Amino acid sequence: MKRLGMGLIGPGFIATHHIDAVRRLGDVDVIGVAASSHDSAKKRARELNAGHAYASYVELLADPAVQVVHNTTPNHLHREISLAALRAGKHVISDKPLASSAEESRELVEAARAAGVAHVVTFNYRGHALVQQARAMIAKGKLGAPVFVHGRYLQDWLTDERAYTWRLDPKLGGASSALGDIGSHWCDLAEHVTGSRITAVLADLHTVVPIRQAPATSAKAFAKRGKAAAQREIAITSEDLASVLLRFDNGARGCLIVGQVLPGHKNDLRLEVNGRLASVAWQQEQPNALWVGHHAQANTLLERDPALLDPSARSYAHLPAGHPEAWADAFRNLIADAYTWIRQGGSPETRPPALPTFEDGYRNSLVIDAMLRSHAAGGIWQAVDDGHEPPRKKGKRG
Repeated sequence: MKRLGMGLIGPGFIATHHIDAVRRLGDVDVIGVAASSHDSAKKRARELNAGHAYASYVELLADPAVQVVHNTTPNHLHREISLAALRAGKHVISDKPLASSAEESRELVEAARAAGVAHVVTFNYRGHALVQQARAMIAKGKLGAPVFVHGRYLQDWLTDERAYTWRLDPKLGGASSALGDIGSHWCDLAEHVTGSRITAVLADLHTVVPIRQAPATSAKAFAKRGKAAAQREIAITSEDLASVLLRFDNGARGCLIVGQVLPGHKNDLRLEVNGRLASVAWQQEQPNALWVGHHAQANTLLERDPALLDPSARSYAHLPAGHPEAWADAFRNLIADAYTWIRQGGSPETRPPALPTFEDGYRNSLVIDAMLRSHAAGGIWQAVDDGHEPPRKKGKRG
């Protein structure tokens, strides 16, 4: 099999996991990385043993050895770099969100279709075997008609007012913080697992920590610093806590709570789907067990055992029962699906069913946009745009 070459742009925190996942595939070469400066690229290339350090992303895109581009830059750079990569004829794997707005996301979808290449957005929780198991059970009617879809995505890394990241700056991270950063994952998971779309939302957003003590020289995500570090006060305008009511196109109702200032919750994603016949629930921090609830018989706990899984989920489990698989393994599964699609030419007909594309990224941005509009309108129901009409002009919300 011919080896593929990948280049990565934006070698920060998540880039390490992109490179690890690619290396686990065994048939992809890490050609090199581009960063915010040549010096930064050289430093990260050494640290990650990631091949060549490019002077700029333009130089990386011009290298014929790079067939696949991984875009792991901060949110505000996603459109510019993904668009350039598509125009250069490269397959693109982008971190979520796809872009900073629904308008930009729509532009990238259209550019990807025109380029005729594979286009992937990293909603990586789809890569868990038991997520695919839950999806298969619902698709085959084992839960009956879904009536309630609910859950949470809770974290505590922004609890301290001295914690600050570029994600809280609307110019860099976008208009939404908690919803855009982690609520987006939950919404994608809910739609993917149920096979249904969120059609309307009612959102209540709140900023628990309105003033933060930001470092004077750095705003890196997950950066640690001592109490004596130079600081500056920054007013926060985006939400760090949100609750949302949901309506789905199959008639189901739902609710979601999202927060990043909740002590004790590290990466607490939970999704539950209640049907007329049975229920399923899955937690990201306990990814090897799927709870199945019943009315007139005992509830069960399905362990991640390849021998017990639906055929569509079995390929996402690589170890025997009792050998835990978790976040990095799910990420590897998503990247494996991406490269399978790339090797098959990136046509719509050859896409692995669980793989999230730029269309899914655009769809997700429409859901988050509706939540922001709902809150801005005073907490009233807002319809989620179907994505078929031209995107709204800036300044025309509501």
